[in-house]
Amino acid sequence: MRVHNFGAGPATLPLPVLERVQAELLDYRGSGMSILESSHRGPHYDEAHRQTIADLRKLVGGAEDHEVLFMAGGARTQFSAVPMNLLGGGRADYLTTGRWSEMALEAGGRYGEVREVWTSEADGYDHVPDEGSVRIEEGAAYVHYTSNNTIRGTQYPYVPEVGSAPVVCDMSSDILSRPLDVDRFGVIYAGAQKNLGPAGVTIVLVRRDLLERSPADLPETLSYRAMAAKSSLLNTPPVFAIYVVGLVLQHLERNGGLAAAEARNRDKADLLYGAIDASGGYYRGHAREGSRSWMNVTFRLPSEELEKEFIAAAAAAGLVGLKGHRSVGGIRASLYNSLELAAVEALLELMAEFERTHG
Repeated sequence: MRVHNFGAGPATLPLPVLERVQAELLDYRGSGMSILESSHRGPHYDEAHRQTIADLRKLVGGAEDHEVLFMAGGARTQFSAVPMNLLGGGRADYLTTGRWSEMALEAGGRYGEVREVWTSEADGYDHVPDEGSVRIEEGAAYVHYTSNNTIRGTQYPYVPEVGSAPVVCDMSSDILSRPLDVDRFGVIYAGAQKNLGPAGVTIVLVRRDLLERSPADLPETLSYRAMAAKSSLLNTPPVFAIYVVGLVLQHLERNGGLAAAEARNRDKADLLYGAIDASGGYYRGHAREGSRSWMNVTFRLPSEELEKEFIAAAAAAGLVGLKGHRSVGGIRASLYNSLELAAVEALLELMAEFERTHG
């Protein structure tokens, strides 16, 4: 029996996608071999590669001014790849709302001048800036932010206005969870292992005019320009991960696209936050109300001992992945696109019973 997987990543995948992978694993669409064995230069993988790019463009509404890249190394590699490709001796500004954006700032500082123009560190990373409250001086090579904070459970409900500077966003944990206006971004990058597919591939959308900033002496697999010139086939890409991402994109499209995904995600988050708010403080959310994440709901119980008992009770009931990040503890329920509403309903039943018996 499959469990309800609230893990922060690698995260749950749509069951129809897993069944499709299973059905095609030994013989990929009449080729007589698995996609895992197919040449990345051959016709079978080439079709999957191109279709994945086309399906991503369709979901987000075109992205005609952007190249779609498949890269390796996850968001951590992009923390360095972004300044390596875009900084060019200039200055970059960073908004920091958690550990991942702090790491991006630290990495950027190895390659040139970076400034932290806003942070919520003093408040325990419990909120994002109010819309319109951040002022960016002209002249920044780019402005970087992380749209969703998986550890603390905060999320931007808007895209920051930063003037003429290109916006660079680490969207690893909420990409395709809601409609996306790609034209507002210079670069979007996202590890696939939360909303897009399995671990092993990073999706990068780069506005074409920014490709010219990539220095000629960069390692080719870290160069946006070099990767774009070869359609991400400069070296052997993570073919299996890209194939599964393609199936997830098709599944999203069949189920109403990003507007429908947003409605489902809002319903799941509203249910869980509603239960937290109605508990009279027994369950205490970390994020301020206007900054609450739809993707990662973080909360505490009255004691760490009760949290351990809650996690054990959840596992016994088939609800896994609820332990908070090791750096902060507590409870974290990740509500990514592929998590069904039934999982949240089962969690609410557990929360009600646990409070009744342990409150």
